[in-house]
Amino acid sequence: MQEKESSFNMGKIILVTGGARSGKSSYAEKLAKDTIGNILYIATSIPFDEEMKLRVKKHKAQRPKEWETFEGYKDYDINLSEKLKNTNGVLLDCITNMVTNLILEKCTDVDNINKEEILEIEAYVDGEINKLIELIEMNDSKFIIVTNEVGMGLVPEYPLGRLFRDIAGRANQILAKAAEEVYFCVSGIPVRIK
Repeated sequence: MQEKESSFNMGKIILVTGGARSGKSSYAEKLAKDTIGNILYIATSIPFDEEMKLRVKKHKAQRPKEWETFEGYKDYDINLSEKLKNTNGVLLDCITNMVTNLILEKCTDVDNINKEEILEIEAYVDGEINKLIELIEMNDSKFIIVTNEVGMGLVPEYPLGRLFRDIAGRANQILAKAAEEVYFCVSGIPVRIK
């Protein structure tokens, strides 16, 4: 394994956002490939159907074989501390899958969800996002984080869609505030917005 590069700022966050098929994952992978040293890829999706399994397969095929992969969507403070010791860069793809999994873990009946349950779910997701940021701040790896911009379309028709949009939007704001760089991808073109 290569020695850690000391040229990066401690806990550097680069957030890459955009709509569906905007090129955000490809751009984030390019940034990770440009990082010298060991890369940890964090996959947050749970492939529950054939479409998602195909997407995961495509993502695996396009990233370098030498990258280590961690599959999980929560408790990064517990699960990643040891792995980060020999890591120069981390690519987390993506926050919106992470948020979806966290919501579905806590929400059993979205049609009858009450305000207290919504607040509990929001606090749970915010807690996981903040634990991720704290982990980044305690390490010197560069973190490249992919997320979806969810607030530019129509208001979702169903309660679960609205809950997801609101919580994911707030998670994106928390991450963008903590990030040193933020890129918005449109039609495969990354535009730096921070």
